[in-house]
Amino acid sequence: MSAAEAAPAETTTDADVIVLGGGPGGYGVALRAAVQGLTVAMVEADRVGGTCLHWGCIPSKAMLHVGSVMDEAREADRFGLDLTVEGLDLARMAAFREGVQEQLTRGLEGLIQARRIHVANGFGRIVQPLGRSEQTGEFIHRVAVSGESSIGESSTGEILQAPHIVVATGSTVRTLPGIEIDGEVVITSDEATKLKRVPDKAVVIGSGAVGLEFASLFRSLGATEVTIVEALDRIAPLEDPDLSKGLARAYRKRGITTVAGTTADSVTVVEGPTGRAAAVSLSDGQSLVVDTVLVAVGRAPRTAGIGLVTAGQGSRSDGPTEYEVLDARGYVSTDEWGRTAIDGIWAVGDVLAPPALALAHAGFAEGFVVADQIAAANGLHEDHVTPVDYAQVPRVTYSTPEVASVGLTEAQAVERFGADAVATATYSLKGNAKGIIHGSDGFTKVVTGGPDGAVLGVHILGPHATDLIAEAQLITSWGALPAEVGALVHPHPTLAEAMGEVHMAAADLPFHSH
Repeated sequence: MSAAEAAPAETTTDADVIVLGGGPGGYGVALRAAVQGLTVAMVEADRVGGTCLHWGCIPSKAMLHVGSVMDEAREADRFGLDLTVEGLDLARMAAFREGVQEQLTRGLEGLIQARRIHVANGFGRIVQPLGRSEQTGEFIHRVAVSGESSIGESSTGEILQAPHIVVATGSTVRTLPGIEIDGEVVITSDEATKLKRVPDKAVVIGSGAVGLEFASLFRSLGATEVTIVEALDRIAPLEDPDLSKGLARAYRKRGITTVAGTTADSVTVVEGPTGRAAAVSLSDGQSLVVDTVLVAVGRAPRTAGIGLVTAGQGSRSDGPTEYEVLDARGYVSTDEWGRTAIDGIWAVGDVLAPPALALAHAGFAEGFVVADQIAAANGLHEDHVTPVDYAQVPRVTYSTPEVASVGLTEAQAVERFGADAVATATYSLKGNAKGIIHGSDGFTKVVTGGPDGAVLGVHILGPHATDLIAEAQLITSWGALPAEVGALVHPHPTLAEAMGEVHMAAADLPFHSH
């Protein structure tokens, strides 16, 4: 058989929408579009679910749950229980983690199949467009699918064509210049989510959600020393400063050291008496020798090689200049509805630059917005779509203690409305029955103000903060007044009572607080 005879025949698949990427943003678009009657094709080189399901949110939260159980067992004498943690079987923890991922993946794959979404396994690249449809006048875009996918299937030769392409190719971990990732001693979150050993001494570079969560996890799993290095002036620098201070205090009590306003000048892998280690030099003069360095300095958009180029760079070698939609950092440039400057080309998820948030639930919301607009253009949805308000997207960190927030920080509110028009109130969980049971010294803080004194932001530090923030999102997004929330009846005894208590305090009607 000749090479030509062995090559797969080119096939063409028509759709209303082509989605590049099967992560939260991508499958959010696909499922929303399909349920409204659009035909959808999705290109994914791995199993659907993206970084969140396979390398990020889900595996890390499964391991954090294991860590929280270990913490509870260690502190069981406080409850009158005689328990000991005799060890951690990493293989069995991995089986638990992978079981959670597999259940979710199978469920998602079944949903995609049920909604008749065509999945092309491989890598997609936007190629020379077909031209305009004679029937509709819409510009028909094309995607070539090629290469062996990571799940062992090849779609080489398949061409997808549709009037709409949604770029949802996600992101990759960022690294730092001069720090080499070897995957064993110096790692990223990709390796950390497939943890092969528990660090004894670790340095975590970066204190965003990923760095904070893994620092917490390492300590829970048994690390004796964990140091967080943050270049900005406080850990959790995007959160309200009171949350940053409270978390730093809680981490100190747990034996986690936080070093802010400092950078890692160099990380060198050396041979130590017990094996390979990393010598870390910090800008404040400290030198640390640890067995693990986690570089957690954010994520970069995965847009290389998919047929997009940076605006102003001229024509692509294989086509026209229609796809000049990237900015200098590699993000896809869009308006607030996810539309690029090219008719029919959209983007959602981690490929969007700030103020978009690289969060799975933000990706879902962005996907719904784009799908609804495409459906509206096809007469399948009412055309009153509103863009995502990123200030009203909850920000969550699953550390111990948990951190969650929504709306404006105090500083942001002051910047927008002026100091005289902003007020805050704080309720300590030391006065909350469930907070005392949990042994928490966390708190809930609300920021109020503006022309009518509405609730502008809610910030929570403590157990189950990532669940409690859902009510807070309703409060801030609907512009509720503190007295209106304080009048709601919260069940007793619950952590949710803290939401009512802090709003009563903000309305100058404090109950269990001064």
